[in-house]
Amino acid sequence: MNQAEKSQRSRDQILEAALELFSTQGYRATSVRDIAARAEVSTGNVYHHFADKEAIFRTLLDQYWAAIESPDFPFNRALATGRFPDNLEDVGHAARDSVLQYRRYVALIYVDVVEFEGSHIRKFYSDMAQRFADFMARQEQPSELAARLRPGISPLSAVMLASRFFLNYFAVEILFGVPNHFGKDTEEVIREIAEMLRHGMLRPSSETPGETAEAAPKT
Repeated sequence: MNQAEKSQRSRDQILEAALELFSTQGYRATSVRDIAARAEVSTGNVYHHFADKEAIFRTLLDQYWAAIESPDFPFNRALATGRFPDNLEDVGHAARDSVLQYRRYVALIYVDVVEFEGSHIRKFYSDMAQRFADFMARQEQPSELAARLRPGISPLSAVMLASRFFLNYFAVEILFGVPNHFGKDTEEVIREIAEMLRHGMLRPSSETPGETAEAAPKT
């Protein structure tokens, strides 16, 4: 292994150690010495790669932002099929896979909110709509999706709303360790959320309680 490879390996070890510590015990409770010990490198080695502890934290968040924009991100793969919103159940499962795979990075968002008042993630979320729009444009989806949505509902809002519902649900289930917090199992919740996203939660105006849509009077 040459020197460049050794340097990259130690940098990767530092980031992996910091990710584990930041995501489990927070930022302020983690010292550079803690990171060095977990990474099995010297503190001098840590400072060789990063100016300070906050630079490590920012680098980890940048890694997550890059993952979110990758075609291989599970949620992006589900959206890229071009079947939205017919595949809302698949989108729900992809959201679960995304949070499972990147749970430690997702935890950093909460660390940033609590310990930095969201200063590192604010711009990321303020730019979210544009990133979704760019993604959909690359998939050539907006015009086809717009033709299927009710008047006044934009494709961008539809996709972003679905993403927020599912990703937030699984953040609670997986990060906070609260399974079935809707009072039912995950598969049932995915189906129910998908149905509400497709059709809303109110009965059709022509339907009264006790009637099915098929049994409603014809006009």
